[in-house]
Amino acid sequence: MKPEGFDAAAFLSAVTGKPGVYRMFDADGELLYVGKANNLKKRLSSYFRQTGLSPKTAALVARIRHIDTTVTANETEALLLEQSLIKVSRPPYNILLRDDKSYPYVYLSSLDAYPRLGLHRGTKKAKGRYFGPYPSAGAIRESLSLLQKTFKVRQCEESYFRNRTRPCLQYQIKRCKAPCVGFVSEEEYAEDVRHSVMFLEGRSNALTDELTQAMESAAQNLDFERAAELRDQIGQLRRVQDQQNIDTEYGNVDVIAAAVTPGGACVHVIMVRQGRVLGSRNHFPRVPIEQTPGEVLAAFLPQYYLGTGERELPKEIILNAVPEDLPVIADALAQARGRAVNFTHRVRGTRSRWQSMAVTNAEQALTSMLGNRQNVQARFEALQEALGLDEIPTRLECYDISHTSGESTVASCVVFGPEGPLKSDYRRYNIEGVTAGDDYAAMQQALMRRFAKLRDGEGKMPDILLVDGGKGQMNMAREVLQELAIHDLTLLGVAKGVTRKAGMETLYLNDPHNELVLPGHSPALHLIQHIRDEAHRFAITGHRQRRGKTRNTSTLEGIAGVGPKRRRELLKHFGGLQELTRASAVEIAKAPGISKKLAEQIYTALHSD
Repeated sequence: MKPEGFDAAAFLSAVTGKPGVYRMFDADGELLYVGKANNLKKRLSSYFRQTGLSPKTAALVARIRHIDTTVTANETEALLLEQSLIKVSRPPYNILLRDDKSYPYVYLSSLDAYPRLGLHRGTKKAKGRYFGPYPSAGAIRESLSLLQKTFKVRQCEESYFRNRTRPCLQYQIKRCKAPCVGFVSEEEYAEDVRHSVMFLEGRSNALTDELTQAMESAAQNLDFERAAELRDQIGQLRRVQDQQNIDTEYGNVDVIAAAVTPGGACVHVIMVRQGRVLGSRNHFPRVPIEQTPGEVLAAFLPQYYLGTGERELPKEIILNAVPEDLPVIADALAQARGRAVNFTHRVRGTRSRWQSMAVTNAEQALTSMLGNRQNVQARFEALQEALGLDEIPTRLECYDISHTSGESTVASCVVFGPEGPLKSDYRRYNIEGVTAGDDYAAMQQALMRRFAKLRDGEGKMPDILLVDGGKGQMNMAREVLQELAIHDLTLLGVAKGVTRKAGMETLYLNDPHNELVLPGHSPALHLIQHIRDEAHRFAITGHRQRRGKTRNTSTLEGIAGVGPKRRRELLKHFGGLQELTRASAVEIAKAPGISKKLAEQIYTALHSD
């Protein structure tokens, strides 16, 4: 293709075949694109061939009026220069990583006998230790919150700490030992700091073993208050270990996966440091030209690791696609950071699970981003049309019932608006005084409790009330609304249909005889399915929590192969039945004397409905 006003043949005849960087400009002198090449002549010639260009590449070429080149010693130097130019100029036709801020760290001061923990971002000027980096401030706050509840190391600023004359609220809610007024000795505080450091260094298993021994010793010495405190600390740590579900032998790893659709791209990064998953972050780079996941990663990796001097380079990086010039990227990173990094693509075991998790998160984040922007409003408009409403609904409420053979019945209420789930408005109702298993009576009680308050002016009245169930639940909801004299509310019953398959739901609009069937591809039906499934999930979660509080250790007594000794070992290992119930089968198998098969049996028994 030959752009107007630019003599491509004359330009290419004078271009060198050496490695280097090229910059393309438009008629106004604005930079359009920066690229690198091992052979500038061959690479630039590919832009001006007569056929084979993608539409967006052709659009770029049509705007070219001038090209500058810079020769480098090798392709690695070209990559480093290319990233520097992209960072400064941010050309519109390059893939751009918009979030190039440095990651935050956990900071432990070392100025006095009572050091503090806090969040730090930027240059590391203050004396002390830095742990991380973490993928986001939210990930740090989660770790700091856990440490504050578990080991009670202070997190207040120095000026606040120095001027206290009495304990603050953190002491009252048992998240600090009030070192500011001398309520804790230097020795005890130093031990809490040491335990916090062990956790931040990823030595959670060693820390848990140490705390378990201390708990047993305290119990033997009849210091039951101290034993209970240690038990709670062990429970907190076990919970984190179960959530992370990682193998500590792999050290420092970044797991990076790219997902691409015609609407955009997402790169998901999972960070593992000292064998501990610190968290993850989604990046949505600007992708102006059709790209594969490998091409997106080829642009993302140099910008991510070379775009800021603060970002740490791990020992290993796991990818879901291999960029074509990965060796050049690896050399550039080694040259810039002073150490080599191992890139891997085909992995097994724990690392394979990390890779799959990163791919899944990238795909879901991209789907969510595109859905939030394009589809949510369309779904509400489609629901308005399907139900024949005069206006687009702005508030939908859906109710569901969950129990196990009538035990611990819970009703859920979830709320959706045009922006999606309104989780701050979710509610659960513990159902009391009804016949076990009577879902109609349970629904009646939940709706009466909810809508009696709404009738009296408390809260917001929904535009549409959805009830998960058939004609019986629909009739019950109508009776409640009639009794409360609520007449201007659209009522929608959602039944699973004869086949009980998603997409085959039967809807009842305001009356059990007014049946409405929407096609499986209908955006309105997708919205109804979403809110119905969310109500079901929220009800089951609440029911399980309530049921768990009413049961005791007898749950373990009926499991074959789990005698009194193993029960004691399990409860000692996890610090109690509650933490054992939260553990996965993999975590249970780590307890002394528990095989994988037995762990599966225990997990199934603890979570059977």
